[in-house]
Amino acid sequence: MLTLAFDTATEVATSALVDDGEVLGERLSRAQTLLEDVDALLRQGGAHPSDLGALAVGIGPGSFTGVRIGLAAARGLAVALDLSGAGVSTLDALAAGAPGAMPVIDARRREIFAVVGGEPRVLEPADLRVAAGTLCVGSGAVRYRALLEEKGAFVPPDDDERHLPRARFHAALAGALGPVDAIDPLYVRLPDAKKAAR
Repeated sequence: MLTLAFDTATEVATSALVDDGEVLGERLSRAQTLLEDVDALLRQGGAHPSDLGALAVGIGPGSFTGVRIGLAAARGLAVALDLSGAGVSTLDALAAGAPGAMPVIDARRREIFAVVGGEPRVLEPADLRVAAGTLCVGSGAVRYRALLEEKGAFVPPDDDERHLPRARFHAALAGALGPVDAIDPLYVRLPDAKKAAR
């Protein structure tokens, strides 16, 4: 099945066209150019939008705006092309690209998103517990490299591709397909409006 996968939750948006596990094309850009990337991927793969069989979309955690852009694009494509899809955690995609690593996403506001106790959490970088020698990947690992390395973690060079939630892993991790409008974002952090209401 021809699957279009993308993730716009982090600073670098990733997209891929995958046919039964074979990557036909992959792009790195920004959330704002996602639809241009989709068009380029289809041309590169010699495919037409009607050839698509499914969508795999990153649900975060990450940038609120980035996550919303990705989900809105997925919903628009699903309606226009009558596609089903699956949501994939950005943290899970990072982990798939670096087996055994701890995925760490920059959450801004001097915080990070990471998996703690098997669940995605938002926390201050100093509060992240890592064992000596732990491989840390992602935008948060790059930003807080010095702190993580002080704790004994290993962070690959900034330009290492393991720091990106490659869309090919979203396609591989996509579970059961369903209505794209039922895919919920994974925000982890409470929206500012809800914090103010408390």
